[in-house]
Amino acid sequence: MGHLVDLPKSRMAIDVEHDFEPQYITVRGKGPRLKELLSMVSRADEVLLASDNDREGEAIAFHIRNAILKKFPGKTIRRIVFNEITPDAIRESVRHPREVEENKVCAQKGRRVLDRLVGYNLSPILWAKVKNGLSAGRVQSVALRLICEREKEVENFIPEEYWTVDALLNKGKTPFKASLVKWQDKKFEAKSKSEVDAVTGSVPLGAFSVSEKEIRKKQQKPKPPFTTSTLQQAAANRLGFTSRKTMQIAQQLYEGVNIGANRVGLISYMRTDSTRISEVALADVRKYIGEHYPKALPSEPRIYAASQKAQDAHEAIRPTYVSYEPEKVKDSLNRDQQKLYALIWERFVACQMTNSETQLTTYTVKSGAAEFRCHSSSVSEKGFSAVCKLLKSKDDEEAQRIPDLKIGETLVFVEWKKDRHFTQGPSRYTDASIVKMLEEKGIGRPSTYAPIISVLLDRYYVVRKNKQLQPTVLGKIISDLLSEQFPETINVDFTAEMENRLDEVEEGRLDWHKMIGDFYKPFHDKVEKVQATLESVKGVLEEPTDEVCEKCGRPMVKKLGRFGFFLACSGFPECRNTQSIPLADCPREGCGGKIVARKKAGGRGREFYGCTNYPECDFISYFKPTEQKCPKCGQFLVEKSDKVHGVYRACINDQCDFLHYDSGDEESGDER
Repeated sequence: MGHLVDLPKSRMAIDVEHDFEPQYITVRGKGPRLKELLSMVSRADEVLLASDNDREGEAIAFHIRNAILKKFPGKTIRRIVFNEITPDAIRESVRHPREVEENKVCAQKGRRVLDRLVGYNLSPILWAKVKNGLSAGRVQSVALRLICEREKEVENFIPEEYWTVDALLNKGKTPFKASLVKWQDKKFEAKSKSEVDAVTGSVPLGAFSVSEKEIRKKQQKPKPPFTTSTLQQAAANRLGFTSRKTMQIAQQLYEGVNIGANRVGLISYMRTDSTRISEVALADVRKYIGEHYPKALPSEPRIYAASQKAQDAHEAIRPTYVSYEPEKVKDSLNRDQQKLYALIWERFVACQMTNSETQLTTYTVKSGAAEFRCHSSSVSEKGFSAVCKLLKSKDDEEAQRIPDLKIGETLVFVEWKKDRHFTQGPSRYTDASIVKMLEEKGIGRPSTYAPIISVLLDRYYVVRKNKQLQPTVLGKIISDLLSEQFPETINVDFTAEMENRLDEVEEGRLDWHKMIGDFYKPFHDKVEKVQATLESVKGVLEEPTDEVCEKCGRPMVKKLGRFGFFLACSGFPECRNTQSIPLADCPREGCGGKIVARKKAGGRGREFYGCTNYPECDFISYFKPTEQKCPKCGQFLVEKSDKVHGVYRACINDQCDFLHYDSGDEESGDER
């Protein structure tokens, strides 16, 4: 149910004049739940508070305890914690009750007050200088800054063309590829097809022979069991899950599912930064491996060192019972639950198995002045890979099989494989990569990674396109303003340092009032200065246009809304007509319409770009028009991206072969 007592949303509710004390209220709509709990308490001699074993859970227990003592002074109230919802874990926690940890509560209170002070001071600046209804957050604004900075790198990157050449060779029935690595004793590099053709035309096709053969063995260690961040990354990369979806499903697996007549919590607590494994769990998994994969059982358990930033409050994420194999419980789980559980189960069992061993064979093949190389691999010891299905290495899946070749052996040339590529620029962040970056930078904690992404998406500061996080125009404006005006606060190092200071509060080494006091005065002074001196950008966001409202004849105004720029009638509120922003002229000859962004009825599905003269003109494109014109035919260029070329611009005209890259110079076009 989350927090029953919290800060109100309607006001700051922090007494900055009296030690920053928060003014808590019962959360709207949670009153009946609190009343129900108090009714149950009246019939009990003792109360055990069993909320989650983290800062937020401790704060929930703290507020419920205070509400109980207010009505029932002297009532015996104790706190219990556990890492998994299983009979043994619950019984053990009940045997060892403790008091509410005040330091952990203070750390949560300090974080809550800090976030409230930052958000409720920065948001009014955005209302006054940018647009009403906007909001800013201490951690989310730093994450937004990272995403916007990456977007600038993507936009400024200029791809360069290069070519690779493979010779398709044959021994027996199955051809295999050998890559050209050297030409005339120098590393092979080609920037154009003419260079490639000159080289391949000089290679004698009947003289391919094996000149070298190297065999070596490569061992691979299993990865540690999952933490919150590595689970979110693996689920994004392997299953295509968003961070929010991963945590929702993990919560379901933790709370328990019905397996037969019993309800069982299938995984341990899913908000953790630790790779620690309990002695009981180690004994359980080693027994399982000994029974099912005896050759892959190491003599001693594997111990994984925690990172320096890990709080180590909880174990790693693991199955509560290894005997509940994914196949055995799949009928009790929905499809997504089964996939995520299998991922967790495989990673945990694998982490306590022996290394896998692969034999790598590298062949060098020569023909004239050309030197080629090809690789073959075979598993000599399965080790931990024996248990991996979802987590199977992508290298294993892509490895080609090459027949055993002998030095001096002549191979049959089949054909050339000449591939054009372009250098890859930085990729936009995905859920997986932004979580990894947040963890590396020390921004946020396991419980906050998914909410950070969700808030940016919900506020429409960021959109998710092709699983990538892309800042909106609104997101870029807000990020630039906050980064320029508050570089000390909207800053990776500052945010990470605040997380460290909150850890010190939890450890009892720092008073949270002092932590907030040191931060607040210089921050508040800067807020007042910015409010007084910063020029409003509202005029930039609302520009007059030459477009005319077709309903009342008044001019249309360009405005920035929640979903980007749009045209609105200047006669608002008498006339509420709105239109999409024209992005380009329709390329159909004689049409005269404009290309605008559209979605299917109901606003669902993929965005596309169509003509305003529809249905008379049925032109559509799934590529966004740009402001640049094609220097060869004059039609507009569209933004495209793929794995081969990266982000680039191409002519909308199917009959035009112009390919354009973001150099800012139309003369840098290239034919394709």
